[in-house]
Amino acid sequence: MTIVAARRYKSGVCSQEVVVDGDPRQPLSDGQFDWVGAADPTPAEMELIRRQFGLHPLAVEDALNPNQLPKAEAYSKQLFIVARTAAIAEGENIAYGQTAIFLGRDYVVSVRIGSTRKHVELRSKLEGDVEHLAEGPDYVAHAILDFIVDGYAPIMDKLEAAVLTMEERSVDAFPEPSTIRRIFRLRRQLRRFERIVGPMEAVCDRLVRQELAMIDPEARIWFRDVLDHVRRAMARAAALKDTLASIVETASLLEQHRQGVMTRQLAAWAAILAVPTAIAGVYGMNFRFMPELEWHYGYFGVLGVILAICVGLYVRFKSIGWL
Repeated sequence: MTIVAARRYKSGVCSQEVVVDGDPRQPLSDGQFDWVGAADPTPAEMELIRRQFGLHPLAVEDALNPNQLPKAEAYSKQLFIVARTAAIAEGENIAYGQTAIFLGRDYVVSVRIGSTRKHVELRSKLEGDVEHLAEGPDYVAHAILDFIVDGYAPIMDKLEAAVLTMEERSVDAFPEPSTIRRIFRLRRQLRRFERIVGPMEAVCDRLVRQELAMIDPEARIWFRDVLDHVRRAMARAAALKDTLASIVETASLLEQHRQGVMTRQLAAWAAILAVPTAIAGVYGMNFRFMPELEWHYGYFGVLGVILAICVGLYVRFKSIGWL
């Protein structure tokens, strides 16, 4: 059985272990609730949990589907929440998982699919905070969502550091082909992050604004904090995507500027070299009568004219910033 932990709490204190055997459970008295955590369960194992806690079959089917988008649906006296987990995998790739939460009046069942972040530390932390754990299963559901959403921050931190480094380098030189490919890979990762995790904002907003029987009205302020964290993560992802686009645009503008400078320099030197070429071309023609052809100092005179014109052109191009 892939049950990580199954415990019953009374007034925020663990009172006993819960055996998941598929037998329908009896409603608990006030102040008591069960918290069952499962990781990558099989359909047969989920069927035992479903029968014991009276979970809705459609919700159980969605919980086992690893490609569900985040959502929150009410089934009679039960609230079903799907949240997507995310973590940095190999390199800068983002690996996604899923956590389904079944929330009832006296129980909370969490089902992790493909998520590498275990809830063991979270459970230990909550068990050490008796006052808040005594609030009931809705507080546990909030803590699980908050734990999942807090996992988005390290992803954004790592991607942000990589993007800022590329942004600084793009000012000095046009990005290499490998860097350009990396930019487009990161943009693809961020677009996928927005598509998969983006609906979490709507889920948290619903938990904050709508009156749901399984969530105490006074507990909705907890979910508001989760909503704020989701919005912050999505804003950072959008900002990084815009920065990546601006890196390509800025690098292109700088490269165009550098090419323009080189073009002007080449044009200026071509103009300077065209003067001696033209004069030498004229005097290289085989005509009998040419200006100053018989003059004793004609050779030096022509060189002086060429030098004067070239110096004049050089000074002119230098003054206008072409050289």
